[in-house]
Amino acid sequence: MTPITEVEGRRIALSNLEKVLYPATGFTKAEVLHYYATTAEVLLPHLRDRAVSFLRYPDGPDGQVFFTKNVPPGTPDWVTTSPVPRSEGPARMVVVQDLASLMWAANLVAEFHTHQWRVQTPDEADRIVFDLDPGAPATIVECCEVALWLRERLAADGIEAYAKTSGSKGLHLLAAVRTTSSERTSEYAKRLAVEAEKAMPRLALHRMTRSLRPGKVFVDWSQNAARKTTASPYTLRARSRPWVSTPVTWEEVEQCGSPEQLAFGAGDLAPRVQDYGDLLAPLLDPDRAGTVP
Repeated sequence: MTPITEVEGRRIALSNLEKVLYPATGFTKAEVLHYYATTAEVLLPHLRDRAVSFLRYPDGPDGQVFFTKNVPPGTPDWVTTSPVPRSEGPARMVVVQDLASLMWAANLVAEFHTHQWRVQTPDEADRIVFDLDPGAPATIVECCEVALWLRERLAADGIEAYAKTSGSKGLHLLAAVRTTSSERTSEYAKRLAVEAEKAMPRLALHRMTRSLRPGKVFVDWSQNAARKTTASPYTLRARSRPWVSTPVTWEEVEQCGSPEQLAFGAGDLAPRVQDYGDLLAPLLDPDRAGTVP
């Protein structure tokens, strides 16, 4: 029998609670749901008003993993959905606005990925993002070096950057910007990625070319394109363990000497949130947004 729970007056069927989703640690679906319920206070503000695409892994990371962009069949009518522009014509996507919707979505077992714009203004970006992706033998340690350079470079243009782990191998840099077109933020991000490569030719790379990647950090600026999404803060990832895309302090970035220092799992987040609150809260403050030059 599927247990029904009530969240903020909404009835949600929760399935397969005992299923082990992360075999390496024995982490179950019930623990996934508990993680999202206890992290909702800091997670929800980063999902609100943004169309969500789900990277689903219902049988764990070793099973089938697939993207769901359109509203999934069986979505309750109380879950907010929104039309979103696509090159092939408009589509509808889920917008996670409240705890009940978050718990319904968490029951699908999915990573949460969002655009750099809000559904009310799909033609205006309010975020800029850099996905720093290390090519082995480079690790997040090298990503931190590149991140510190980018932080200074963005600051020179009056843009304040914040960092989070990708929850995989790399690091994400995020900044709030006064609304502008996705084309413009993409061009600016590409310009900075090219500058980073010129400043650190042995470390940074602005092209995805596989043959150039070993030992370098790919500064992926392309996720600023209107159609692209990035793993949201606090999302669990479909990896071998329940790693989380975790906001980090600049002090942690500066002091990172090994990948283990910036690897955070679901169990690490409650104490971090207690100590730091939401390190990415400034991204939600329009008064702190910079202007793309």
